Amino acid sequence: MNRIVEVVADKVALIERSQEIILSRLQAAIESRDRFTIALSGGSTPRPLYEALSSQALPWSKIHIFWGDERYVPATHQDSNQLMARQAWLDKIEIPDENIHPMHTNSANPAQDAQKHEAELQKFFQTKTGEIPVFDLILLGMGDDGHTASLFPHTDALTVSDRLVTVGNKDGQPRLTFTVPLINQARCVLFVVAGANKRPALKQVFAEQADAMNYPSRLIQSQGELFWLLDRAAGAEL
Repeated sequence: MNRIVEVVADKVALIERSQEIILSRLQAAIESRDRFTIALSGGSTPRPLYEALSSQALPWSKIHIFWGDERYVPATHQDSNQLMARQAWLDKIEIPDENIHPMHTNSANPAQDAQKHEAELQKFFQTKTGEIPVFDLILLGMGDDGHTASLFPHTDALTVSDRLVTVGNKDGQPRLTFTVPLINQARCVLFVVAGANKRPALKQVFAEQADAMNYPSRLIQSQGELFWLLDRAAGAEL
């Protein structure tokens, strides 16, 4: 397995190390392919990372921003992953509007919006039906139930293998989410996990044997690099 696990002192060190990895992969991607594609995560942990990235002098015209999942709420809603990233990062930099690729959550039809975003991914990456786009980096978090993106335990989204984007479900509320095959195709997957409340799930995610339907983060086995960055509170038992 190509999994790399790093445990750092605290959340400050976690953000610093996350930024180092992102910037190094960004530089390599631009040198190799003249663009960098990244899918962001939501939640509270990555916000200071986005704030840190907003102060960097980067070739924004060559950077394309996507999201690995999105709550099915308007883009102006306080729970929107897109809104959080815009407030913390994207609204503070001079990045072309066409380089920001949010998921659509405004048709009142989550399945239709998932299909629409999938078509946009295929167009951007110039892939055909059945081909899986390759992101340079996909940023992920993990909930204390072991979910990642909007791939929640014992939900239909976990077994979707013929789509790029599908509808996840959280307590009866729909969300849009990248599928497991799309995430696993990335050149680099970067988990950033903080807090002692994550320890029980992490123990199961890293166990030699456990049920991935109970702990969906086990399904993420990237074809490229797979980083797990943990603060000491989360990773003390690993």
